[in-house]
Amino acid sequence: MSAVNATWPTTLADPVAGPLREVVHHFEEELRSDQPIVRELCARLAVYRGKMLRPMLLLLTAEAGGGVRREHITLAAVVELVHMATLVHDDVLDEAELRRRTATINRLHGNEAAVLLGDYLISHAYHLCSSLGSQHAARRIAATTNTVCEGELMQVAQRGNWSLTEEQYLDIIRRKTASLTAVCCELGAHFAGMDADAVGRMSGFGADIGMAFQIVDDLLDLTGDETQVGKPVGRDAALGKLTLPLIHALCRAEPADRERMIERLDAGRFRLNGHHAPIRDGLDYAASMARSFVQSAVARLSDLPSSDARDALAAAAEFVLRRRA
Repeated sequence: MSAVNATWPTTLADPVAGPLREVVHHFEEELRSDQPIVRELCARLAVYRGKMLRPMLLLLTAEAGGGVRREHITLAAVVELVHMATLVHDDVLDEAELRRRTATINRLHGNEAAVLLGDYLISHAYHLCSSLGSQHAARRIAATTNTVCEGELMQVAQRGNWSLTEEQYLDIIRRKTASLTAVCCELGAHFAGMDADAVGRMSGFGADIGMAFQIVDDLLDLTGDETQVGKPVGRDAALGKLTLPLIHALCRAEPADRERMIERLDAGRFRLNGHHAPIRDGLDYAASMARSFVQSAVARLSDLPSSDARDALAAAAEFVLRRRA
């Protein structure tokens, strides 16, 4: 289906293909406006709506746990609205000009419009969430959005800190990325009627997926092909954001090598040298940690009854390690 990016196997969405189409329709209906500028900006969001990973995880969890209900369609649209708001705001924070090989909203319309559009998406997420009879989802989405913002604020505060620890990095990505994938699976399970233990396991599955996804994203920023990634690589280091491969490399480097790496990072001219032993070790270490999170995620599915949806969840976890965009 067109809503799933070609970098993400469309077969993963097969068990929930119909509900995903409803989510896209729900999403588009929610953002209808009589204002031309709002319609123009929202039309550009089609580029940002790439893999539909978060709605897919929510719906697959629901299907694996007893079946997709009307609440799930609404919630899947809500989490995608929140996710896209974070992307629009991230592009402003990172001064990004390209996303998925297309000019970003901030590049085309300026930072003011991009910030306001992100706010507009968040407000619509809560407007849509309020249509549900229960306030449970609204409270969980609100709490998660707060956590995402905390993670982003922590990352901004740590720019240029070449002594950032692995523990600090993991805390940041747990908040800014994994918390949203966790709540997707949590809400999918909760509204499918799964018991509290199962809801907790699925929340953990989503968190593990999010951690692996972000680590792979950080690896791609160092090693990816720009034509596949769809945006310039090397931006994290240029912006002073240390990610796991470089954290590990700096920790393991000899003092002289560490000093040279920091000089290049300070000057904003760090270039990856995959043959340099500390860098190579850092890349391997990060890839190994991503694999560990995926293995943990798949293990959490063992108590689910056998189904196409459970198989798709496991396949989605495994594919996180192979993605190139």
